[in-house]
Amino acid sequence: MSPSPTTAEPSVTGTAPGRPPRKVSTPRKFAPRSSARVHNQQAKSKRRTLALLVLPSVVLLLLINAYPLVYAAFQSLHNGTLISTGDFVGLDSYKSVLSDPAFWEAVRFTAVFTVVAVLGSWLLGLALALVLRSDFPGRSVFKILLMLPWVVPVVVSATSWNQLLSTPQSLVPQISDMLGLGSPLFLADPTLAKITVIIFEVWLNFPFMMLMISASLASVDRSVYEAARMDGASSRQQFFRITLPLIARSTYISWILMTIFIVNDFPTVYLLTGGGPESSTTTLVVLAYRAVFQNFQVGPGVAIAFLMTFTLVVISTVLYRQVRKAHV
Repeated sequence: MSPSPTTAEPSVTGTAPGRPPRKVSTPRKFAPRSSARVHNQQAKSKRRTLALLVLPSVVLLLLINAYPLVYAAFQSLHNGTLISTGDFVGLDSYKSVLSDPAFWEAVRFTAVFTVVAVLGSWLLGLALALVLRSDFPGRSVFKILLMLPWVVPVVVSATSWNQLLSTPQSLVPQISDMLGLGSPLFLADPTLAKITVIIFEVWLNFPFMMLMISASLASVDRSVYEAARMDGASSRQQFFRITLPLIARSTYISWILMTIFIVNDFPTVYLLTGGGPESSTTTLVVLAYRAVFQNFQVGPGVAIAFLMTFTLVVISTVLYRQVRKAHV
């Protein structure tokens, strides 16, 4: 005969003799939190902490940048001067700027100046970065010398170039005359002045491009090129199939930075040519400077600055999309 099933008895604790046993209650079991809920709470806490850490910088940037930007927009809608706000004229400043032939002449030169200077400095920086990638005697000294145009203040560089080119008695015109090429006035002829300004801009900025490309090439394993050579790839194929794709991201970033810098570059042009001769080298930033500080027309000058900003935003957005597409 099988034993009858027994029922679970509540646990008891030891008691004094003669007293009934005391029941011990079983602890209540709570349902554990789901892992997704805990993860969401941790993510919210992390975002809240990051927001608190970033908030002081955001407030500082708003105080430094937002107020001047809003006030400049306010000035562009008035016909005031440097000391008075003037009357509200709406978009008349923008209309007058867009209908001014001098504005479109400055736009054309600024576009050519920017494109040629960016591409010229990039090509020269790329060539020198490839040269510096190989080992040769005096490589470190050569690299330091190449950095001088970027390190020397632009005022010193512009003054030196002016002394070398400005008059027939300057060094470069005299050398040209000795070679039987005449003594051209590089800063007095409109065409030569444009070429000179562009070459000067390339000379100033190629060290930056060289550093960007050198840093990008330094992260490339040389075994990639060795494997390509073993597969029979020529130097030309290695350059177009390996080098250029691997530096694509840094190339687009350097183009963005250099475009913004050159479009807003005032001292280079103004110190070398002053925007002349005959306004042939006047860029948009020089034109805005003349409108505000020489003609005391704040509205048109600020309008030019806002049109420049809008154009730079569009160009930077296009190039930034190329950066995101460069997966290497």
